[in-house]
Amino acid sequence: MTNVTGGISPDHLLRPLIGESAPARLAPRQQPVATLTGVTESATAGSPLLHNRDGRRIERILAVMAHPDDVDFGAGGTVRAWTNAGIEVTYCLATNGDAGGFDPDVPRSEIPGIRQAEQRAAGAALGVRDIHFLGYRDGELSVSHELRRDISRVIRQVRPDRMLIQSPDRNWERVQASHPDHLAAGEAAIQAVYPDARNPFAHPSLLKDEGLEDWAVPEVWMIGSPTPNQWVDVTDTFDAKIAALRAHDSQTAHMDNLSDYMRSWLTAAAQSAGLPDGRLAEAFMVVRTA
Repeated sequence: MTNVTGGISPDHLLRPLIGESAPARLAPRQQPVATLTGVTESATAGSPLLHNRDGRRIERILAVMAHPDDVDFGAGGTVRAWTNAGIEVTYCLATNGDAGGFDPDVPRSEIPGIRQAEQRAAGAALGVRDIHFLGYRDGELSVSHELRRDISRVIRQVRPDRMLIQSPDRNWERVQASHPDHLAAGEAAIQAVYPDARNPFAHPSLLKDEGLEDWAVPEVWMIGSPTPNQWVDVTDTFDAKIAALRAHDSQTAHMDNLSDYMRSWLTAAAQSAGLPDGRLAEAFMVVRTA
């Protein structure tokens, strides 16, 4: 059964292309909706926004993304809903986004520091302060043993109840969503979830040299999937999402219509999920992993 909770985003990972039209409206699905903002915990008992599919309350979430700004474009409204509910969210970014930016007058050597600072500011706008940068080259990410190990390290450090990752599945309906770095980050992340992080004999240096014991992640939410099965109503956290995106000044300063454009994408997603007119949503593919 397809589910709707409290937030939804365009069903892609890559930032929207200016001038690209929003997706066509799909036949609406009539689904239960749970919006957290302003709602007591007792009113949201069992909400998939706050609980895994086995009913356990979420305390910690780890988001693994390829670039700074990926999480804000793909799931910023949902992240704000999680932190509003008291959930601790950590980011792990595979690259520093050193191939990004639009100003040719900015020295390329300064881009990694600029984008790290922007991501920290964007995280603060959504209530996220624990951010890990793995330092891989933007545009050259691959599913390597080293990347799997480095993501496994952060999983064992954070010990999350849920992970938010990028879909490793190419979206042929919107090929721009499937940036090679996104696909690589998604595939490396799911391999780190299973089997690496839970296997005490995988990446033995993590235990032997760093004392990091194995950890099994119970559930994974993917952004950018061509086959979403979970929607979140983010109408009440939309402004925070836009604030986070605006913090990425090197990426969004030229987007005069950013708010209207994102609203059009989130509106289309909300309509496809069967939410009432005027609501906004982000979409995910949710899988149980333990």
